[in-house]
Amino acid sequence: MKVLGINAIYHDPAAALVVDGQVVAAAEEERFSRRKHGKRPLPWSAWELPELAAAWCLREAGIRPEELDAVAYSFDPALMGTPEESGLFDDGDVMRKKYAEMAPEFLAHALPGLDPARVRFVKHHVAHAASAGLAAPGHAGRRDNAVLVLDGRGEAHSHLAGRYVDGQLEVLAGQALPHSLGLMYEDLTDHLGFLRSSDEFKVMAMASYGKPRFLGDLTELIRATDDGGFRTEEIDYSEFAPRLGKGEQWTSDHADLAASVQTRLEEVLVDLARWVHEQTGEKTLTLAGGTALNCVANTRILAESPFEQVWVQPAAGDAGTALGAALHVARELGEETQPMPGAALGRGWSDEEIEQVLVTAAIDYERPDDVAEAVAEVLADNGIVAWFQGRSEYGPRALGHRSLMAHPGFEANLERMNDVKGREQFRPVAPMVLLEKAPEIFSRGPIPSPYMLFVHDVAPEWKTRIPTVTHVDGTARIQTIDADAQPLVHRMISAFERRTGIPVVVNTSLNTAGRPMVDDPRDALECFGSAPVDLLAIGPFVVRRPKATPRPA
Repeated sequence: MKVLGINAIYHDPAAALVVDGQVVAAAEEERFSRRKHGKRPLPWSAWELPELAAAWCLREAGIRPEELDAVAYSFDPALMGTPEESGLFDDGDVMRKKYAEMAPEFLAHALPGLDPARVRFVKHHVAHAASAGLAAPGHAGRRDNAVLVLDGRGEAHSHLAGRYVDGQLEVLAGQALPHSLGLMYEDLTDHLGFLRSSDEFKVMAMASYGKPRFLGDLTELIRATDDGGFRTEEIDYSEFAPRLGKGEQWTSDHADLAASVQTRLEEVLVDLARWVHEQTGEKTLTLAGGTALNCVANTRILAESPFEQVWVQPAAGDAGTALGAALHVARELGEETQPMPGAALGRGWSDEEIEQVLVTAAIDYERPDDVAEAVAEVLADNGIVAWFQGRSEYGPRALGHRSLMAHPGFEANLERMNDVKGREQFRPVAPMVLLEKAPEIFSRGPIPSPYMLFVHDVAPEWKTRIPTVTHVDGTARIQTIDADAQPLVHRMISAFERRTGIPVVVNTSLNTAGRPMVDDPRDALECFGSAPVDLLAIGPFVVRRPKATPRPA
C-alpha cells in the first residue's frame, strides 16, 4: 500500500510517504523552495501545494503518481463552518475552504497521472494526532497511548484529546474555536514585534528573562475547563506592555508579559494532560500541534502530570500533519503501520554526489582519515563548524544532520553564534551531549531526549563549564546522542571530549536568520561562503576557510 500525505492549507507545507506501513520519506517544501515556512498562512496561499517535496518523496521510493493507492490531505473542508460559526470572523476562511475542496484537482495537476478520486481528506487534528500516536515508538512492546493535540486552529477546533488503542483513535474531547491556546500565543508573538505563525519560539526564549508578575490577571482569561477543554478570552496585551514594532527594543515589561503568558500556558497544558490521564489511565502521552514545540511546557507536563512518558512528534507543527494523514489513511486501508524510524527522513547524498558538487564549485577540499576527528580538532580550537551529514531532518530542529557547532565552554560563543546567524542576542543555542554522559550534567527533563523537545536543568558544577548552552534560567534544551542511532556524531563528540574533557558541543540549525535550514550540498556551500564559519564538514569531506575567523577567549 502506497500513501502520500500532504499538508498545504495553512503553513509549513510538507509531504510524507508511507509504503507498506513504513515511513520512507518526509520533507518540508521550504527545504526545496528556500522560502521560510514554505509560505505565509494567508487565505490566497491556501492553494499552494508542496509540489517539490511531494515529487521528491515519490522519486525517493521509485513510485509514480498513478501507482499511489491514496493521497491523504490533512484538512477536511466539509468540517469547516462559516467565519461567523467559527467565531473568528475571518472572511479568508471562505477562500481557504474553496481551495481545500479543489485540492484533488490541484494535486492531479501537480502530480501528472494521479487520479483525483484517490485524494482523501483527513481532519486536521486527527492528522496531528496520528503523527504522534501512530508514529511514536512503543514502550515495553505496547503502543497504546493517550494523545493531546494543541495548535492555532483546524477546521473548527484548536485541540483534540484522545487515545490510541490497537491503532484506532478514540476522540475524548475537542475545543471548538474561537478558543485557542495557539492563537492566543500567536497574538502575543505579534504584540511583541515578532512574526506570528513563525516566531513563537522567540517568545518562549524571552520569557526566561522575565518574571510572571501578570499571572494573576491572566488566570481567568486563560483557563482549563472540567470537560477536557479550555477557554481563552480576548486579551488586551497593551494593558501590560506597549506593542512593539519589528526590531524595537523590548523592556522588562515585555519580558514579564512573555513570562506570565508562558507560565499560564504551561499550567493549562498540565491541567489538560491530567484530564486526559484521568480518562485513559495510559502510561504514555503523545503530543503534536504547534504548541507541542514549546519545550518548557513539555517538561512541566512530564514533571507534573501522572504520565510516565511523554513523546513529542519532532515535526509537531503543521508539517507533521502530512505524515499523520498518511499514517491515518494507511490504517483506514487496513495497513499495519510502524513507528517513524527517526527524524532523518529528508534528502541525502552519496559521497560521490557530494564530491561532484565540490568539484563543480571549483573549491579546495580534502578527505581526512576521519571527518569526526577533523571536526573535533577545529571545535576544540574554538572554531565554528558547519556540519552536513546524512539525510536532512523532518521538523524545525537541527538534530545532527544540518547543524552549526561550536565549543560550549566559552561564554562569548553565544553572542558569536547569534552573530553568525544574524539573529537576536537573547536567543539560546542548544547542547548535543553523549547519551551516556547526559545524566551527570542534565536533570529534570527526560533522558534519552533525542529530538530537543524538552528543557533540562544544568547541574551547578557544569554551568560554568558549558556557559554557551546554559540559558539565563539555568536550563538547556538538550539532544542526547546515542552511539547506535548516530555513530558519526557520537564519535565526533567523543573525540571532542578527549581533547577538552567536555562531552557536549553547541548545536544550532545550519542556516542564517530568515532562511530555511540548509538541505542540499549547494545550500551548504552558500551558507559556508556567506557566514564566518571555519570548517564545512560535508559527508567525508572538509572545506576549510583559508584564514581562521576571530575566536574569542
